[in-house]
Amino acid sequence: MPTQLDHLVIAARDLEQGVAYLEQQLGVTLPPGGEHPRMGTHNHLMRLGDNLFLEVIAISPTLPPPEQPRWFGLDDPLVRASINARPSLLTWVVNCDDIGHLLQQAALPFGRREAVSRGELNWYFGIPEDGRLLAGGMLPYLMQWQVEEHPAQRMADLDCRLHQLHIHHPYPLWLIAMLESIGAADLVQVHPLFTNHVPFLAAEIDTPAGRRVLRSPGALLPAQ
Repeated sequence: MPTQLDHLVIAARDLEQGVAYLEQQLGVTLPPGGEHPRMGTHNHLMRLGDNLFLEVIAISPTLPPPEQPRWFGLDDPLVRASINARPSLLTWVVNCDDIGHLLQQAALPFGRREAVSRGELNWYFGIPEDGRLLAGGMLPYLMQWQVEEHPAQRMADLDCRLHQLHIHHPYPLWLIAMLESIGAADLVQVHPLFTNHVPFLAAEIDTPAGRRVLRSPGALLPAQ
């Protein structure tokens, strides 16, 4: 099975803030998902396609801090400051059928394979030792589901579908080469930016209220 787009990650100071943000942006209310005890996070989820979903994630106030840095850079002071101010599209995740092989062939370190579970769901996830965002969130995390049916098929269907994921980057050829090394270059559209601009993600989502766009924090920053 080729590398596939699995889900988009919206990060927020807390889940209430994240759900309210998506109500404003997309006009839908995401239902609760569950907790990730190993990472000290919890989420809300909705379906974006047959094997694709959107996740709103936040640090859980009730779970103990994990023994390692949380995923998605959630312990990074700069990431925390950004999502405390405003929820945003933080990064994206792809899945495959052999994460060990994909991590070995990747052109740069995408993390180490770790087993993760939530309820009856089990998967492997590539987690950097320091929990950092990969290329500031522009490169995806890698995962491999250990389930027969993709979990998106059991998630709430709020009539939202991903139309296209875009990455705007000052070094597009480098980014494309990194994506090609994990078989993900055809999953997104990469656009060039001037070298003094901050890269950012933009997800076009078709909703009951029309097409909407979710963007990562870099889209809001001025050129340096």
